[in-house]
Amino acid sequence: MDVVWARAPVTAREVCDRMTGAEERAYTTIMTTMDRLHRKGLLVREKDGLAWRYAPALGKVEFEKALADGLAAGILQAHGEVALSAFVDAAAEVDEGLLDQLAQLIAQRRKGRG
Repeated sequence: MDVVWARAPVTAREVCDRMTGAEERAYTTIMTTMDRLHRKGLLVREKDGLAWRYAPALGKVEFEKALADGLAAGILQAHGEVALSAFVDAAAEVDEGLLDQLAQLIAQRRKGRG
């Protein structure tokens, strides 16, 4: 997705050529992955000759928020109060200031409902 966000619109070949890392990725794997992301609504595409040109359906920040929302909801549904407590503990370990931000977000959410 980072390559698509940086270079859109791109073909699967262009993404494959820009991918770097310890292991080589097959063009067909990239092509299949991009098609799946399109079917899931994360990429939009248009035909360019014989190839498809892909662009992100969401900006990076919007995508990350949607991903985080889904993960948080799933964890809270599965583990409830234990997950909530672990989340608060983790926030405090990362940065005490996050607890203040969390308190502000909770207050804003309650204010919006009241």
